[in-house]
Amino acid sequence: MYQPGILGRRKCSWKPWMVALTTTAVLLVLAIIIGLLVYFLVYDQKSHYYQGSFWIPSITYSPDLSVEQSRHQRNLKQKLINEIDVIFQRSSLKYHYVKSHVVNFRPSHDGLKADILIKFQFPHYNVGTLKKQADSILYKKLQSTQSSLKRDVSLPHLREINAAQAENILNSDCGLGMEYPPTARIANGKPADKASWPWQSSLQVDGIHFCGASLIGSQWLLTSAHCFDTYKNPKLWTVSFGTTLSHPLITRKIASIIIHENYASHKHDDDIAVVKLSRPVLFSENLRRVCLPDTTFQVSPKSKVFVTGWGALKANGPFPNSLQEVEIEIISNDVCNQVNVYGGAVSSGMICAGFLTGKLDACEGDSGGPLVISHDRNIWYLLGIVSWGIDCGKENKPGIYTRVTHYRDWIKTKTNI
Repeated sequence: MYQPGILGRRKCSWKPWMVALTTTAVLLVLAIIIGLLVYFLVYDQKSHYYQGSFWIPSITYSPDLSVEQSRHQRNLKQKLINEIDVIFQRSSLKYHYVKSHVVNFRPSHDGLKADILIKFQFPHYNVGTLKKQADSILYKKLQSTQSSLKRDVSLPHLREINAAQAENILNSDCGLGMEYPPTARIANGKPADKASWPWQSSLQVDGIHFCGASLIGSQWLLTSAHCFDTYKNPKLWTVSFGTTLSHPLITRKIASIIIHENYASHKHDDDIAVVKLSRPVLFSENLRRVCLPDTTFQVSPKSKVFVTGWGALKANGPFPNSLQEVEIEIISNDVCNQVNVYGGAVSSGMICAGFLTGKLDACEGDSGGPLVISHDRNIWYLLGIVSWGIDCGKENKPGIYTRVTHYRDWIKTKTNI
């Protein structure tokens, strides 16, 4: 009779290479699982934009709230943004909330209403649920007696808007550019960072840069009249935006050119023109408009200002592909009208800027470009338009710019800006 086999330990038959292969496979599977989790939790997050209407019973509407970048408007906007920030940064959506932006203020019979744009990043598979959650969090907090914002019962829920439209709104405020100060030193300038001067544009004929210009509205540029002394037909011109000429951010055709009625090519006065684009641009982080000062805007001698452009790097020198910037100073018209400087040629419609010692200056090809100043929390205003000068960076021959405040009413009549 056969005896049953005795249970015992079997010798493991796994080879070292099999152990290594199995370990590698397990680690690979774990890496894929972790990678998918990271993708869905982080990289699969898409930007979603919602606009809401809010009631502010404690404040009555003031016309000053419609004045762009007025102190009253900026302070109230910042207060409301801070309140929205706190609501979401202390909520379950704190890792999804990006930022908010006050679009505009509207009068209301019992207070003030504000339209606010809110940006989140949600994974695509959970958008509906998270949007409802955002609605619930927001309006639950607005019921608090401590909140200055209240639900607008006529428009009680957040409404999603498309990304292009939202980014256009988020970047529609004027004067948002480089944070001041940072720079070293057009003639003797340095290349500008990508989003430092997002209103700068290049006026071109047959793809060749002729002049600079400044974006002042979604469809309007401000530049020098003398840029069109030779080529007056709008169909000959194109406009490019971005910091490089060879690979522009976007381009536009020109619909019309409006030159100041009193401009004459044999003199320097009234050297100003507005250009209407064939179609509006959409604002973005790299494409924004500069603020226009009102007629009372004052700037004192020695104030630090910037001029930008793709002009020659020195007199009779090479032209750059990258936008250049240079920091200079305002010089009083009295100084610039001295006999050894410009001998009385600088009129009240002009600004003098640079250094009597020379070197730092605008140059050939910078005509029409912006002279800007940082004012009140890094908001940039267009003070001048590159107009004329003798040589580039020459001693006692600083640059002369068209004074924008002098022509503010003229700009308004032509563009409604």
